[in-house]
Amino acid sequence: MAEFILTERRGNVAIVTLNRQKTLNAWHEPMRAELMTVLREFEADPAVRAIVLTGAGEAFSAGQDLAETMAFDPDRAVEWIGEWESLYDLIRSLSKPFIAALNGVAAGSAFQVALLADFRIGHPNVRMGQPEIDSGIASTTGPWIMREMLGLARTIDLTLTGRMMNADECVAIGIINRLVPSEDVLPTAVALAEELATKPPVAMRLNKARFREVTEFGFRDCLDAGMRVQRESFASGEPARMMDKFFADRAAKRGR
Repeated sequence: MAEFILTERRGNVAIVTLNRQKTLNAWHEPMRAELMTVLREFEADPAVRAIVLTGAGEAFSAGQDLAETMAFDPDRAVEWIGEWESLYDLIRSLSKPFIAALNGVAAGSAFQVALLADFRIGHPNVRMGQPEIDSGIASTTGPWIMREMLGLARTIDLTLTGRMMNADECVAIGIINRLVPSEDVLPTAVALAEELATKPPVAMRLNKARFREVTEFGFRDCLDAGMRVQRESFASGEPARMMDKFFADRAAKRGR
């Protein structure tokens, strides 16, 4: 039974919920593995015609759990990129509509997962961005996904500053498809999923497969680069130093 992923069926729509509320649904290896298991199950189930991904509590996901990565050595960092390759490849391979119901912040790898979705529904307090640089983590998959969606200039901006975009900016640049009150995010996402579930399934599958084909070279290139870049990054010791600082600063703020 899954510990970090909740699932629900509403007719022919499957709802998948990231469930690590104490960490703002931050990713770690067990949650990624559980997510892949349930996505494979729903992809194989002919009764499921669309999938919605959301987060428990007030966050979609804060991104990578730094408590996991701060102990990485270069070899583990390379394995880590391989784990993300498996998840991203699975999401890209889904033949069914995949919708992100953004109930709160989507940072780093969670921002990337949201961009891999076919649609994103959010509310006015949603923030999205790529803050890895502030943790000493170099970005490789993020810039590839952002460049495909946003263009090179904004990708450079978000990658090098680590800033988070507010919902208005996300709507303006087209990465939040619909902005609704917070209580309407999941119902709106499910309603869209129900609408998409009525579309001809063969045409849906072929359209999604073609989107994957036209972006496949860049996807594989960024992962090859990611293994090389993360090996060098973690060998330098900079990620561990920056993550130590992050946790020390957080502890100091809580002690005030």
